Amino acid sequence: MSTLSRVTPTAVRQAALLTAPIAADLVEAERIFARKLASPRKHVSNLIAHLDHYRGKRLRPVLLLLTARACGRVTPDHHTLAAVVEMVHTATLVHDDVLDDATLRRHVRTINAGWGNQTSILLGDMLFSHAFHLASSVDARACAIIGAATNRVCEGELHQVSERGNLELSEDDYFDIVDGKTAELTAVCCRLGALYAGADDETTAKLEEYGRSLGIAFQIADDLLDLTGLEEATGKTLGTDIAQQKLTLPLIHALERLPSADAALFRELLRAPLGRREELHATLRRTGALSYAKRRAEEFASKARAALDVLPPSECRDLLAAATDWTVRREK
Repeated sequence: MSTLSRVTPTAVRQAALLTAPIAADLVEAERIFARKLASPRKHVSNLIAHLDHYRGKRLRPVLLLLTARACGRVTPDHHTLAAVVEMVHTATLVHDDVLDDATLRRHVRTINAGWGNQTSILLGDMLFSHAFHLASSVDARACAIIGAATNRVCEGELHQVSERGNLELSEDDYFDIVDGKTAELTAVCCRLGALYAGADDETTAKLEEYGRSLGIAFQIADDLLDLTGLEEATGKTLGTDIAQQKLTLPLIHALERLPSADAALFRELLRAPLGRREELHATLRRTGALSYAKRRAEEFASKARAALDVLPPSECRDLLAAATDWTVRREK
C-alpha cells in the first residue's frame, strides 16, 4: 500500500483548507528547501529524497506563513525562513529517531533503520548547517533568532535524555522539557512570521505566545498518541516513550493519583512494560490520566486561540484558530 493511500480524505481536506491562502508561498518555500539541499552526490541526494516522506504536515512553515499573512503580508524573506524552520525541524526528527531507536515514520523506514545511526547523525547535522547558512542570507537578526531557538530545542532534548529512567519526574519538569524541545520552534515560527511582516511588538509577542501554547498542546497530543494510537494510523513507531522510560504527562498524573503502594507497582510496570500494555492502559483509565492529559491539551489550545485576539478578523486568523482544534484532535 502506498503512503498516499493511508492518508484519509478528511486529513487531505484539512491540510488543503489550512494551506489554501498560502499555497503559492508554501510552494516557493519548498522550492528553496529543495534547491538548498540539492547535491550532486547520489547517496546524499537519495537520503534527501527519502526525507520527503518525513515531511507531511509542514506545520512549522505553515504557521510562519499564515502568521505573516494574518499580519498583512508575506515577503521573500518569509519564504526563506519557512524553508529554514522546516530544515531545523526535519533535522530534529532524524536525530529523534536515533534517540528513540525508531524504525518507522510516516509509514516508511527511518533513516537510522535504513542507513544506520552514523548516517542519521551526519544527515541531521547537515540539515542544521544548511538551515543556519540559509538563515544568514536573510539577515543577522534572523540567524540569531533561529540559532537561539535551536539552542533551546537541543537543550530541551538533552534535558529529556538526562531524565530517562527518572520515574519521579514532576509535571513542572515535564512542561519545562516540552517548552524547549517542541514549543520553542513553533513559537519562533510565529514570531518570525509577525516580525518580518512588520508587526508591532505587542502583536509579535502575542503570536509568539500563540505558537508556544500550540506547541505544548501538540506535544501533549503526541504523547497521548504514543500511548494509545495505532501505528497503522500514525505511521510511526509507537511506545517509544515507555520503552525509553520517558515520563510523559499521562504517566506523571497517574503516579500522582495512585496511593504510594500502587504507585510503586506502577513504576515496576513502567520499568518492564513489554507485553503488559492492557495493564498499563487500565491504570491510566482508572486514574483518569488520559482524560486529564486531553483536558490540559485543550487548555493550551484555548490559550493559543485567545492570543489571536491581537489580530484583526481575517481568513488566516480563522485558520490559525482552526489549527488549535486540529492539534488536539489529530490521529497522527
